[in-house]
Amino acid sequence: MSTTRPAMLQALSLKKSYASRLVVDELSLQLKAGQIVGLLGPNGAGKSTTVAMLCGLVTPDAGQVLLAPGSGGGRQQAGGVIGVGNAAHKRRIGLVPQDLALYEDLSAEANLGLFGALYGLSGDLLRRRCADALALVGLSSRAKEPPSRFSGGMKRRVNIACALVHDPDILLLDEPTVGVDPQSRNAIFDNLETLRDAGKALLYTTHYMEEAERLCDHIVVMDHGRAVAADTLDGLVARLPAAQALSLVLAPGSAVDMAALAGLPQVQQASQQATTLKLLLAADGHGLAAGTACVMQWLQAQGHVVSHVASERANLEDVFMALTGRQLRD
Repeated sequence: MSTTRPAMLQALSLKKSYASRLVVDELSLQLKAGQIVGLLGPNGAGKSTTVAMLCGLVTPDAGQVLLAPGSGGGRQQAGGVIGVGNAAHKRRIGLVPQDLALYEDLSAEANLGLFGALYGLSGDLLRRRCADALALVGLSSRAKEPPSRFSGGMKRRVNIACALVHDPDILLLDEPTVGVDPQSRNAIFDNLETLRDAGKALLYTTHYMEEAERLCDHIVVMDHGRAVAADTLDGLVARLPAAQALSLVLAPGSAVDMAALAGLPQVQQASQQATTLKLLLAADGHGLAAGTACVMQWLQAQGHVVSHVASERANLEDVFMALTGRQLRD
């Protein structure tokens, strides 16, 4: 869909350290018009620092941020200020930060008016942009009310509207659905898909794999500051040596020898949560049905009773865990 569209923003070999800790290491990515790029990674992978460098809040130690030609287009050299060294770069980018950036006692409309004024908007244009942004996020009827009266999901939507009031070409969203209810999440998804269809370029960081699967045309997986994979969802799944996820529910109290199970020829990954086993089976010449039969026969031989079996195609979570491992991150 968006593969032939121009790159609106490119990051080339970005690096950033804090003291002796390397946070982002030679990271490159690009955002195209009419595309949502997902940026995924465990806690501490460097996602938020990357977003901060893309919008100029943090200066990279090395690397460049390039904008396509246009009003204010330019580049950010290592050691330079934002973009081309002026506010024009900032006016082309909208940032939705992980933490809410709202004045709780001002009305939603006044919040947007303040952010719009910081971008140089005024008069009828500012009022029109505020109205359009609030309409997009479904809050026109609450424009005169302060965010202090809003639910968490409504505050998140106002936060997005504040990033849109100056009509940016590029929108950077750092975990915009944290702590919101399913209805608000779906409303946010609809908003972002509308923006993509209007030709905006979006970067979306999240810990929720199902969000990336729904929204993102291209996905970059980060770990330890580096991009360990970048592709479409189908492209990432195709990299797995396993093509089928198998879920089995055992009788209560079943103690499975997980090392032995993981050692079966077609089992690529094996994990157990309570009475549920989740396996990834290899896609080899013997066929997936043969792998399932092998697992079932092994469990039966060990005296385990299987009460339910379900299989599905491997998904983004399987890819993510294969790339970044299962170790907890703080």
